[in-house]
Amino acid sequence: MEDFRRYAVYFAPRDGAFADAVASWLGWDPMRGVAVAHPDLAGLPLPVAELTGEPRKYGFHGTIKAPFRLAEGVGFIDLQAEVSALAARLRPVVTPGLRLAALKGFVALLPEGDEADLLALGTEVVTRLDHLRAPLTEAEVAKRRPERLSARQRELLGRWGYPYVLEEFRLHLTLSGSLGPAEVDAVMGVLGPWLAPLLPRPFVIEDLCLFGEDAAGRFHLLSRHALTG
Repeated sequence: MEDFRRYAVYFAPRDGAFADAVASWLGWDPMRGVAVAHPDLAGLPLPVAELTGEPRKYGFHGTIKAPFRLAEGVGFIDLQAEVSALAARLRPVVTPGLRLAALKGFVALLPEGDEADLLALGTEVVTRLDHLRAPLTEAEVAKRRPERLSARQRELLGRWGYPYVLEEFRLHLTLSGSLGPAEVDAVMGVLGPWLAPLLPRPFVIEDLCLFGEDAAGRFHLLSRHALTG
């Protein structure tokens, strides 16, 4: 496990029809660490492989603690033990379901209903595990385009290594790369009916999923830790 470049704490669905469908859509199954065939869907503005090129390497997920390098002296076993201990203290989060939405030029699934418990979960994970994270390099800061961030987001980036945490956190499950408005509409028109029977109702975050980034930039599910607090 020490061969992974970065680690992240994500939501990822458990095995089942929904997990299989979204893995197929993106073309990468992080649970098994293999590429999978895209579905054959009519009416899309571009091939699925082109629509999903940007998010494919991450696999289907919702970011809770964004990818980070381990601090000096911290190993994977240390990280895994702390994620497991934290999960044992936190409760599952339940929302009514997921909805397909356009979000800043890409297509994603968003939780429905009150997000207060999601924000609380995100805050706990980000703050409780941050001592395991190596400080950002100048290149990593620049990659976040701080000139485009608000003053508060730049503050959060400097303190927690990611600008969209604490009150700025919004869980989203990305399904496409950046698209034009017409492309977004077309993709949603096809994906909506295809995903509708598979979307979980309610939507439950019941695990913290520890992911690792390999040398090729692909993310793998390394371990799953049930929220049992």
